[in-house]
Amino acid sequence: MKLLIFGAKGMLGTDLMEVFSDLSPIGRDQSNCDITNELQVRRTLEEVKPTVVINAAAYTNVDGAESEEALATQINGEAVGILARAAKKAKAVLVHYSTDYVFDGARKEGYREDDPVHPIGAYGRSKVEGERQLALNSDAYYLLRTSWLYGKNGKNFVDTMLRLAREKSEIRVVNDQHGKSTWTKDVALATRFLLEHANHYPYGIYHAVNEEETTWYAFACEIFSLSKSAVTVTPIQTKDYPTPTKRPATSSLHNTKMPPLRSWQKALCAYLTE
Repeated sequence: MKLLIFGAKGMLGTDLMEVFSDLSPIGRDQSNCDITNELQVRRTLEEVKPTVVINAAAYTNVDGAESEEALATQINGEAVGILARAAKKAKAVLVHYSTDYVFDGARKEGYREDDPVHPIGAYGRSKVEGERQLALNSDAYYLLRTSWLYGKNGKNFVDTMLRLAREKSEIRVVNDQHGKSTWTKDVALATRFLLEHANHYPYGIYHAVNEEETTWYAFACEIFSLSKSAVTVTPIQTKDYPTPTKRPATSSLHNTKMPPLRSWQKALCAYLTE
């Protein structure tokens, strides 16, 4: 494989560059290729001549998307169409990432890969547009949906909790939102698995999440337990912590198509150790 990774300096992109390091992947970020610029994207692929293009670039500010939906849609939606067309012309496989926010969270049993999408916020709508553009413009793609991401090179819940534990003696955390927390390194490993076993895993949609379901409160409690942080955690309801974006109440993604990733507890322990 000759890999070209967009968003290479982001939280997921950093782990993708490491997981594929033995293959000498070529990384690009906003400073040297704007994925919303079709000419720049085409020229980059013509120069690199990749066999696999991985798009880890994204607009990730969930609350910010409510006031910047056009920008979020440009990056998360329209740019995916640009990448898909360029990859198809270059005869390269395209890997793209989406989110649990494409679902409304009304199904307590969670969501399979083939369940219909129904976003309830601007960020989710922008990611649905990306999924639509991908399917419309590419025949050779892997779409990996993931959720509650954390990693070592970006703003995330784990690092925020650790910082707050140093600053406060008590922290209030939402306990009525259910989902699956996921380490970016495990998403990167799942990506490599699919690409290396492409003969057995056809192109399409996959869910790449650590198992099993949890809540933000239980997630926080485990963070503090593993890090031996002396802090009191108080469970609250979503209504007690209002945000610009309505969050899905249950956004658990079910992985029914490839081997399950490790448990979220083991992934968290490995992340904190690393």
